[in-house]
Amino acid sequence: MKIGIPKEIKVHEYRVGMTPTSVRELTRLGHQIIVESNIGLGIGFDDKAYENAGATITATADLIFAEAEMIVKVKEPQPSECKKLRSGQLLFTYLHLAPDPKQTQGLIDSDCIAIAYETVTDRFGGLPLLAPMSEVAGRMSIQAGATFLEKGNGGCGILLGGVAGVSPAKVVILGGGVVGANAAKMAVGLGAQVTVFDKNPRRLNEVDWLFGSRVQTLYSTYDMIEKHVIDADLVIGAVLVMGAAAPELVTHAMVQNMRAGSVMVDVAIDQGGCFETSRPTTHADPTYIVDDVVHYCVTNMPGAVAKTSTVALNNATLPFIIALAEKGYMKALQEDEHLRQGLNIFKGKVTHQAVANDLNLPYAAAAQVLGA
Repeated sequence: MKIGIPKEIKVHEYRVGMTPTSVRELTRLGHQIIVESNIGLGIGFDDKAYENAGATITATADLIFAEAEMIVKVKEPQPSECKKLRSGQLLFTYLHLAPDPKQTQGLIDSDCIAIAYETVTDRFGGLPLLAPMSEVAGRMSIQAGATFLEKGNGGCGILLGGVAGVSPAKVVILGGGVVGANAAKMAVGLGAQVTVFDKNPRRLNEVDWLFGSRVQTLYSTYDMIEKHVIDADLVIGAVLVMGAAAPELVTHAMVQNMRAGSVMVDVAIDQGGCFETSRPTTHADPTYIVDDVVHYCVTNMPGAVAKTSTVALNNATLPFIIALAEKGYMKALQEDEHLRQGLNIFKGKVTHQAVANDLNLPYAAAAQVLGA
């Protein structure tokens, strides 16, 4: 199979779809890899490393989209990239379609086959291709929160862990999944007072076992969220509903009642965000203020630590890339129900129920369109 790896064009996005190590695994199996020039220069993967791994280097993304049978990326295709996709071409990347009707329509119009990392499942009910970036984003959310709590960055001037004789910051984490657990790990390590919310009693029990008395776990209700968010110094939005738009758990009214200089980090922004006052931001301009509360809503948080993120992501995606290349997308999707969960768009049809529901589009079951 001919596989194309274009350079990411989203603002301050330095991750790459495949590392030289991953490329070598595919070329050893006889597949042809086309890589855009200087794709990994920002994180220490130069063209020579890709050439040594067996890749062909090309100067432009246009040739990659024109020739490749499968496109492997990190972030969702931007409008100019959607226009380059062609009928029957396979796209393997993060998509986050539920809050993005424009991208969804672009993929539908392209007649491509689009598999989303974030909805591929595993036999344990997890999301193996989302988990590595969720780990990174969860840990980064506390770093970002601590930074923007500083007075010079718009915050109220509070140190997460406090010092002797001074109370630590109050951190509220909405969601106890991979993002939430990793955020809690960082916040606890810095000495903050941490509360984790979730609607799944089993997950709350797991978080309790992980952290014991260092973390307070609470069942998620409107009343309890309101009470604790209003009193928080830092709120982390870590809610995920697979494939669907994130629920808005924090209302504008709650934000209005928070202390001036408090910080909110919405890790769920890729799925539309879980704060009513959230809107997407970039690493170039990461924050804005609503009612004296700092909002950090960067849609590609792990891109800030691009080398760590790229290697972690490739460790997870490589087996699926190999399966798609070796078997072809049709056989690979038919044989693997977990990979099939990742199929969001198939030749003009929306094949993920949550995406279809949120965007009010017709739904076609993946198994049905594939004949699986």
